[in-house]
Amino acid sequence: MGVSGSGKTTVASELAGRLRWTFEDGDKFHPKSNVEKMSAGQPLTDEDRWPWLNAIADEIERVCTARERAVIACSALKRTYRDVLLRGRDDVRLIFLNGTQQLIAQRLSLRKDHFMPPGLLDSQFRTLEPPGLDENAIDVSIDAPVDAIVEDIVSKLQATTARKQS
Repeated sequence: MGVSGSGKTTVASELAGRLRWTFEDGDKFHPKSNVEKMSAGQPLTDEDRWPWLNAIADEIERVCTARERAVIACSALKRTYRDVLLRGRDDVRLIFLNGTQQLIAQRLSLRKDHFMPPGLLDSQFRTLEPPGLDENAIDVSIDAPVDAIVEDIVSKLQATTARKQS
């Protein structure tokens, strides 16, 4: 999870490959109306987000029920959004891709052919509620190469799994 430009798709795809899990980009769950709105430079409202979040939550439920493993990239900027996604599950981990607005703005300026324009970054940071301690999220800095970020996530996942088993 994280704001647009934090590397969710890239990092999640690499992480899924490293873990040999399925990768899903949360953007594919957006209704067409959301994509059109963002493409026009308009931030989404909570009303716009609920169908999208519920579609991702349904996919999380499907994956968990089938005892599959997946990495799903999704902004999940607010606590209420994450609550919808997780539906009280404790067998799903959040990974917060944490970076400064300046770093992410630089990255967005280099990105081509994405429906999320850089002008919406301010609204993303205004909306962002970093995960609280009670959410048991893994916080990783994105100020590193992708391989190092993925390695950091894998080591933190392994450490939390080891703590649960002891």
